[in-house]
Amino acid sequence: MAQDFDAEEFDLLDSLVETQEGTTESGEIYEHFRFVADKGQQLLRVDKFLVARLEHSSRNRVQQAADAGCILVNGKAVKSNYRVKPLDVIQIVMDRPRYEIEIIAQDIPLDIVYEDEAVLVVNKPAGLVVHPGHGNYSGTLVNALAWHFRDNPEYDVSDPRLGLVHRIDKDTSGLLVIAKTPDAKTHLGKQFFNKTTKREYNALVWGVPDPANGRIEGNIGRHPKDRLQMTVLPPDDP
Repeated sequence: MAQDFDAEEFDLLDSLVETQEGTTESGEIYEHFRFVADKGQQLLRVDKFLVARLEHSSRNRVQQAADAGCILVNGKAVKSNYRVKPLDVIQIVMDRPRYEIEIIAQDIPLDIVYEDEAVLVVNKPAGLVVHPGHGNYSGTLVNALAWHFRDNPEYDVSDPRLGLVHRIDKDTSGLLVIAKTPDAKTHLGKQFFNKTTKREYNALVWGVPDPANGRIEGNIGRHPKDRLQMTVLPPDDP
């Protein structure tokens, strides 16, 4: 049995796969789709299982989602060659909640540092939530973008092919890139995924560090035993 969904929402996998290795707003994951295998389910690769149940999807996109850790079976991330068994619970998770509420355009000031026909770059202040959800259903950057693009018929704030390419935490200030066209979203997302972009961060430090300089190595990723948690992985961890 499957939960009801808007078929086009599965396109969110594109942007998730492109940015999963980048910055997420809260480190949380959200269930978007859930399927429960029938009692008589024959052994079947999970990528084939999902392609048969999701419109507007391809096997390659499902495989990419699995590689990004977005497909869980019985609560654990699996690869695309996992074989679904009777009564398995298959979930597709993403780094942001489903848009189950209408995005209301709000006149929230934006510090725009660059804009052309393809991209918009804004300087997000600390304290501004990026996406609606978890009690912040208004007053977010997405609401501000809806207002900014209110007279642009080409931009739909709820269209996953457009919009934010990456995210930063609520209390972090900094530049965010917004794609105004599907091509811009695709190309920028690939750059972030392939780590061909460069990001620099400034931090305030309390006290006097000793030593005054050094190097910290480690990758932040999903905890291998608890996919709802983040952890620091060894530098050579893939």
